[in-house]
Amino acid sequence: MKLNLLPLFCLVGAMAFAQTPSIQQSISMKSVGSPKISPDGRWVAYTVTETNWEENAYETEIWLANTATGEKYPLTNSKKSNSSPVWSPDGKTLAFLSTRDDKSQIYVIHPQGGEAKALTKFETGVSYFDFSPNGKSIVFATTVPDSKAFKERVEKYSDYEVVQQDYKMTHLYILPVSDTATKLPTPKALTKGTDFSVGSFSFSPDGTKIAFDATKNPDLINSHTADIYALTLADTTTRKIVSMKGPDNNPVWSPDGQQIAFVTANEDEFFFYANRLIASVPSEGGTPTVLSQSFDENAGLLDWSTEGIWFSGLQKTTSHLFLLNPSTKKFTKITQPDNIIANQFSFTKDFKQTAFVMASPNQMGEIAVSAIPSFAPKILTQMGDQLKPYKTATREVVSWKSRDGATIEGVLIKPANYDPAKKYPLLVVIHGGPTGIDMPSITADRYYPIELFAAKGALVLRPNYRGSAGYGKAFRALNVRNLGVGDYDDVISGVDFLIGKGMVDKEKVGAMGWSQGGYISAFITTFSDRFKATSVGAGISNWATYYQNTDITPFTRQYLKGTPWNDPEIYKKTSPISYIKTAKTPTLIQHGELDRRVPIANAYELRLALEDNNVPVKMVVYKGFGHGITKPKQMRQVMEENLQWFGKWVFGEDVNR
Repeated sequence: MKLNLLPLFCLVGAMAFAQTPSIQQSISMKSVGSPKISPDGRWVAYTVTETNWEENAYETEIWLANTATGEKYPLTNSKKSNSSPVWSPDGKTLAFLSTRDDKSQIYVIHPQGGEAKALTKFETGVSYFDFSPNGKSIVFATTVPDSKAFKERVEKYSDYEVVQQDYKMTHLYILPVSDTATKLPTPKALTKGTDFSVGSFSFSPDGTKIAFDATKNPDLINSHTADIYALTLADTTTRKIVSMKGPDNNPVWSPDGQQIAFVTANEDEFFFYANRLIASVPSEGGTPTVLSQSFDENAGLLDWSTEGIWFSGLQKTTSHLFLLNPSTKKFTKITQPDNIIANQFSFTKDFKQTAFVMASPNQMGEIAVSAIPSFAPKILTQMGDQLKPYKTATREVVSWKSRDGATIEGVLIKPANYDPAKKYPLLVVIHGGPTGIDMPSITADRYYPIELFAAKGALVLRPNYRGSAGYGKAFRALNVRNLGVGDYDDVISGVDFLIGKGMVDKEKVGAMGWSQGGYISAFITTFSDRFKATSVGAGISNWATYYQNTDITPFTRQYLKGTPWNDPEIYKKTSPISYIKTAKTPTLIQHGELDRRVPIANAYELRLALEDNNVPVKMVVYKGFGHGITKPKQMRQVMEENLQWFGKWVFGEDVNR
């Protein structure tokens, strides 16, 4: 008797997918961030982000965790989002930003109970803020409201923009904080005018001054103009104390108030891929001294205590906390073990404890605390419990040699039931940046349904191609005047590495990515016949088109070391559109309608060129979105589209869509 095995196969397939989070379940997963430990170390305030499908939004609420008992409870529960918690210096109140009344405003609440009270109702909302050292005032940064003349112009002519003139400057304001006030305090402007636009800021230890960074205007093209200023609160006089070429930002005071540390490109002309260093300067001004030259990565300046300067930084596929001695310029790694992925650090008043977000290979990010002298993390949240109903893929770091001998690492994701005797389809998921990085921790899938790909029986490779962060300045510079070409070599050598190990069916390989990852995927589309399908998310197809339309033109000039006008050949060499006549790879194109970072003209140009050359192509435009897709329903469509596309072209499924 001939058995009908189809129902059995369908049942096995359904069981496999039942053990895998669906696209909707993945998008619905919660995540934690912004941990702020109280001055005395008893509490940690942090945010939990979750999905509101009804409102089609990601929303955050603030939670509190007791560091001794691990007890947790939500501190806020309002419509829209509550974020950016900041403790008052005495730890008795917590301030935060809330969009419950549309624009982001400052609220304060007593952590032990009570209702949140608004401190601002500023016309343009509040961007970020901090308490003064004595807790009696708050300084905040915001976009300056439109002037009367500008409002009259709009009334007369409706709305229009004069390019590189109609800037919305960001300035600092101060307001008093009082438990007994019965009405909203009136903010006082600390900075004003059109000479500069403020970035980050910090109070001096005695509360009499503020250090801040500012650019000539908020245009990203002028990010290199960021300098360090000092403001005296008593008379609001401002003077520039650091004026080096390239961006200088994120000022932090020394404990005695005599020095200011800041992050600098150290006048490196090519700061987009150079290391960001920590330097210091006398608070009255003078010659800056670079302190972190021996740390071969971007140093994320955090704070300065009597023990030294605290900073965070990547180390290949890990992330750690470091302590820098400003006298010897030597640094010490604080966090352990070596494979920890730790970031978003905050400290107690005495710098004896820290709260942070921590992940490890094959684990989700959690809020953790630890003593600093003897580092031993204590995890306060259980985000990983969301994975308990599922059988997830496993992640491991692999490495291989690229064509020019450079060592490339990547994260290899294997199905839960991986069989080393089998050959699998391979999907390459390429991060953006190019100074992004992929790590072996678990995050909820966004853009690409990686867990479902693995459940369908595929390996997934996430390469940290040349230019990725975490591997030092020289590695980040390997794709200078080599974009696309060197990146492709890193991807294809990784594919060949896995094929050579007998793990991959070379007839079933696809690639996808967003932003710079989309650009590399577009390069693969036109440059290679090794892939069965690609997906180009917000990707560059023509560097000249990109350069002429993007909001960060210096990026292109620095990586290609030229413009389309004075070096058209390098633009041609590195542009996917240059190889369109050899294109054969079926390509899905996804792009935000209002993308300024990678303008949508790149997508239309690639789509038409592929269509004219009879290459299967499908283009999806996300209305109202810029460079990223930030709402859950549209993100669900992005992922479903990719699942269908690779299901058809790599897995050979009959997809009627």
